[in-house]
Amino acid sequence: MALLENIDIRDVLPHRYPFLLVDRILELEEERIVGLKNVTANEPFFVGHFPEYPVMPGVLIVEAMAQVGGVLVLLSVEDRKNKLVLFASIEEAKFRRPVLPGDTLIIECKTLKRKASVVKMQGIATVNGQVVAEGIVMCKLADKPASGTPSKE
Repeated sequence: MALLENIDIRDVLPHRYPFLLVDRILELEEERIVGLKNVTANEPFFVGHFPEYPVMPGVLIVEAMAQVGGVLVLLSVEDRKNKLVLFASIEEAKFRRPVLPGDTLIIECKTLKRKASVVKMQGIATVNGQVVAEGIVMCKLADKPASGTPSKE
């Protein structure tokens, strides 16, 4: 059973279909989170990547890691309705196996370091217990501007 369902995640993250890449949160601790993405044959990115051999783009696996980590970061702040988590960097990204239609992508993020508004996390994505991608994701917690446009801090 999930701790957070899709509707709950949409209450935390600003992302929406087709760019919301987290379906459920399965585990949640103070410095660790596990999320799930059911990769279906109907994903819009499979139309062009690649029609004869559909593979989830690695950059979207990294984005899914950042979104799962973003849930962890936003749930740790009291005024999360007034905050955004902005993707700052990816380091040491490695892609081990392709992610295909029908796969269940499990994403674990662990906080490595927090300094002011910056959070560094280790992300590991697996399918059937095998690592498909990993990397170090850095995010920045920012104030959500009234206009809806991110500030240029």
